[in-house]
Parts: sequence; C-alpha cells; structure tokens
Amino acid sequence: MIQYDEYRLKTQALLPEIKELGISLGIEAATAELADLEKQTEADGFWNDLENSQKVLIRTKALKTKLDSYNSLLSRQDDLLTLILLADEENDESLLSEVEESFASLTEAIEKKRLETLLSGEYDNNNAIISFHAGAGGTEAQDWAQMLYRMYLRWAERKGFSHKTLDYQDGDEAGIKSAAVMIEGENVFGYLKCEAGVHRLVRVSPFDSSGRRHTSFAAVEVTPDIEDDSAVVIRPEDLKVDTYRSSGAGGQHVNKTESAIRITHLPTGIIVACQNERSQVQNREVAMRMLRSKLVEIKIKQHLDKIEDIKGEQKLIEWGSQIRSYVFMPYTLVKDNRTDYENGNISAVMDGDLDGFINAYLSGAANGTLNLK
Repeated sequence: MIQYDEYRLKTQALLPEIKELGISLGIEAATAELADLEKQTEADGFWNDLENSQKVLIRTKALKTKLDSYNSLLSRQDDLLTLILLADEENDESLLSEVEESFASLTEAIEKKRLETLLSGEYDNNNAIISFHAGAGGTEAQDWAQMLYRMYLRWAERKGFSHKTLDYQDGDEAGIKSAAVMIEGENVFGYLKCEAGVHRLVRVSPFDSSGRRHTSFAAVEVTPDIEDDSAVVIRPEDLKVDTYRSSGAGGQHVNKTESAIRITHLPTGIIVACQNERSQVQNREVAMRMLRSKLVEIKIKQHLDKIEDIKGEQKLIEWGSQIRSYVFMPYTLVKDNRTDYENGNISAVMDGDLDGFINAYLSGAANGTLNLK
C-alpha cells in the first residue's frame, strides 16, 4: 500500500534525527558517567558518607531517566518500522490507524526531547528553589498563592521530580503569605526558570459573599540551587539573622522552639527563610543556600562582576507586570503574555499541566520570538 510506503520512508528518516539528538544530549558522556557512579556505589565504605551517597544516588537516578528516555525513542522507532513492514507485507489496512497514531506520538516525543537541547544555561541542569509571594488583596491573593504552590508541586510529581517544602507562612484566614520549595531532578531549573514572574487570577471569589469577580496577583521566584560555596562570597556583616517559631505543617518540632531562621542580605534587601528542618543550625544552612542561589541568579541576570554590585530588584505584584493570566470567569483560559500560548483547560493547568507553556517559552527563546516588554 502506498500509505505504508510513505510511513516507512518517514519512519526511517526519524532514526538519524534521534541519533543527532543523542549527540546533542550527550548520551555517550551520560552513559560513561552512569557507569562510573555505579562503580562508586559498589566500593567499600560508600554508604559511610551518607551525604555523598545520597548525591550519587540522585544523580544516578537522573542519568538513568535520561538514558531510558532516549533509548525509548530508539525502541519506538524500531517497533514502528517493524509494524509498518508487517502491515504492508500482509496488506492489512486495519493497522493503518495504529501506524498513524504511533507515528504522530513518536514525532511529538522527539520534539519534546529536542527541547532539552535548548537547556544549555550554566545552571539549567540544577535543582530549583521556587518561592511564592501573595500580592495585595488579602485572603483572595493568599489563596491564589497557595493554588500556585499546589500547581507546581503537581507539575513536579507529574515529571517524577522530588520536592521539599523549605518555608511556609500561612495566610491570615486561608492560603499562604509566602512559601519556598526545593524541586530536585534533571534540568529542573532549566524548565522552571521561565515561570518566574507575576501570575494573575480572574475569578468569582469564594470569599466574597456577594459573588463578585476579583482579580488577584501572586509572584513566583525561581532560582537555581547552588551548592558550591565559592560561587559567591557573602560577608557575615552583610547579614541580619532573625529566629522565630515555625508555623504550618512540618512535624513535631513545629511551634515548640524558635528554630526557624530568617536572613536578610542588607546590601540587596533580599530576604530568605527556612523553617522545616529539625534544628536551627539546619535551617540556617538551608537559608544560606537559598540566599547564595538568589544572589548568583541575580548576578547572572544583571551581568555583574561582583556580588556587591547587586541591587535587589523589586517588581510590583500588580496589574501590568504579569507574565500569565488565569481566567476562571466569565470563560476559562490560561494565556502566557510572552508567547501567546494558551490552554482552555484551566483545571488541567492548575493540576500541573504546564509543559505546553514551558515548551512554548523555550522554543520562543531559541527563535527570538518572545514578547518580553
């Protein structure tokens, strides 16, 4: 059948595309690194250093996921080609719809994998620290900040990434005033960096007894998790450290001691906080890591030579500064102002279906078509 001949040629043409992707993704280097890490896990005394062993296991898992994902493309291409040849040989028209669906699915998977090659920034491969801040508007804005908090945790779960809440400040009546979460996995910062900005919500507020429509704002910050202490130099005299009692969910130690830490970097006005570790010392270590990550990320954005030159950037969490709008009423639509990408299934988006927005941004950044005004 002529249709099978066409699909055979198109499927065969996918193989060199996949192999080229393998080169761009560094599959050969990843295979060698994985072999080296697996040797380390077999060495005597490997489990004695729990911190290092944990890092090795996380990296091993990430590499296996990357390699399995790539090898799956090769397998699917081979399986599809076999199906086409068999269907053509048997002249079985009933398999044509399966061939069409499989080809469309494979090409879509290849395109998604191609987007990973755009993650070439210095810290794109790092974990990410994502922070949430409610804008003006009281309970309504605080509820919106919590909705965003849940949305990104669901996105992380969909992608198979792990997450850990670092700080969580309850709202006055509902929602949250602010929160910070660490999301760990392959290329997390590369994917999430485009989510930083002000997010706008339009809906009939459940907190308004008159059933009026409200517009609310919340800000999302995304910074790479940076473990290297030499990345920046932070002077002790530039820090103001406060302790306070933890609040919200976090285990038996919460609300019993002043173990939570808030650090203010005086030259920039940047504030970080951590409350969910078991001791004040641990919370301070995590807070310093968060501060270091924020300073490095700002330093990169502002093309500065020294941390001392950083000036904290304060964007108003209000109308006109949003990167994306989420409309629940009078219609349902989520639209990104920078790419014009939109999704009418707002329930799916709030449940973590963000890949379309992220992919559109990465493609736009590569093509120079983003609207960043």
